[in-house]
Amino acid sequence: MSKLSPVRVALLAVAVAATATGCGWFHKGSKLYSGPVESRPLEVPPPLDTSATTASATASSMTSSGAQQAAAQSSSLGFTVAGSREDAYAKLGTALGSVPGAVIANRAPLLGAYDVNYGGSNFLVRVSAGAGGNSYVAAIDPRGLPATGDAARRLVAALKASLAP
Repeated sequence: MSKLSPVRVALLAVAVAATATGCGWFHKGSKLYSGPVESRPLEVPPPLDTSATTASATASSMTSSGAQQAAAQSSSLGFTVAGSREDAYAKLGTALGSVPGAVIANRAPLLGAYDVNYGGSNFLVRVSAGAGGNSYVAAIDPRGLPATGDAARRLVAALKASLAP
């Protein structure tokens, strides 16, 4: 059994304490986030970072969810369902389960979205609150933009046939 000298024990204790307390010698700091809060870079989420070609002038006065809904409606990859968002989300889950080839990979009830694999494509089918107590169902790609693929169009058409009046 080897004995540790008091100097080695002291050095080991200092190294452990320095590491545990976040000493600057043992980690790198980010130059982007080292300054005052006001000068740090702002990261804008993809749904809020829309170009002028995809958003109309009236969409800029809407909330972000209203802008997304308007963009989805203009792409014809969505439809209106009577009822609240929660009711439409439950009906959508049942309808997705009855579409041959549609696989629900994940559910997000708080977001009103289903992560779906259909026709070799992955995208979200999302329910958002609409006007007049109705809900709006739309296919959304992973970036939050309206899905544009053929599989998304076919699935939305199948869902519309089973859910829309």
